[in-house]
Amino acid sequence: MSIVKPVRFDYETQIDMIEELCTEFPFISPRVLSRTCLGRSIFALDIGNKSNKVLLAAGFHGSEWIGCLAVLKFAERLSYCIKNNRLLSGVEVKRAFSNLGITIVPCVNPDGTEIAVNGPEGAKSLKKYVEQISGGDFSKYNANAKGVDINHNFNAGWQTLRQIEVENGITGPSGRQYGGEYPESEAETRAMTALCRKEPFRQVMAVHSQGEELYWQYGENTPAQAEMMAKILADSCSYTLVNNGGLASHGGFKDWFIDEFGRPGFTLEIGKGENPLSIRDFPKIYARIEEALLIFSLM
Repeated sequence: MSIVKPVRFDYETQIDMIEELCTEFPFISPRVLSRTCLGRSIFALDIGNKSNKVLLAAGFHGSEWIGCLAVLKFAERLSYCIKNNRLLSGVEVKRAFSNLGITIVPCVNPDGTEIAVNGPEGAKSLKKYVEQISGGDFSKYNANAKGVDINHNFNAGWQTLRQIEVENGITGPSGRQYGGEYPESEAETRAMTALCRKEPFRQVMAVHSQGEELYWQYGENTPAQAEMMAKILADSCSYTLVNNGGLASHGGFKDWFIDEFGRPGFTLEIGKGENPLSIRDFPKIYARIEEALLIFSLM
């Protein structure tokens, strides 16, 4: 049985997959963190011990929806092995997850994902606005429905990033790379920061695409153990360790988490090519990162 299949990922697909996962594995606890300006839910799935958790999130950028499938596939594989007392990458996960837990946010930016997959119709009442700011290329749309890039909207060097955006000609709402009027201006961003301020995650990982790279540091609050953890994770999937730079140097979720809490945060850039990555490549992309996702969950 395979609930999470290599298909084009949109909002209805996400809901269907989550419902099927929770039916098949009743120990998965679903919840809604918040809703977007268009009323779409931002879901979270809890598995295992809720007092000792990590956070795995995807779908910050609309065109990177293949990452949403990856984290849901991991939820399915992990849950199957827990339910049936099977090994996952050689690990007795049923025993491990009696003490450990994970929260998975499959799609932080469901409006942007819907626009990237289904075009301006996905913007509902904001259709004309999105058509205006996107330049007409919806498949590469990364922002939310208001034209704010969620991974530029976190309060980590936000003013510096705003200056870099302006220097690169990004001065207002756009299909990508505009960080908003102020940090945490967006419901999607606030959903993630509120979650992390309420629940003391050991570490977090944001799944993006593409590049087969792993980012792990940000500023003076990067914890001492993060580099060794990053090397282990990168080695497990043969990805390259990378430092932040340019328009990826500030404002991201993992940057904010490290800066705010001084605990490890990682960005995993899955696959290689041009976003959106081909769904045909999903099986091999996922197979390469499953062990890394598990190791991250157990660290």
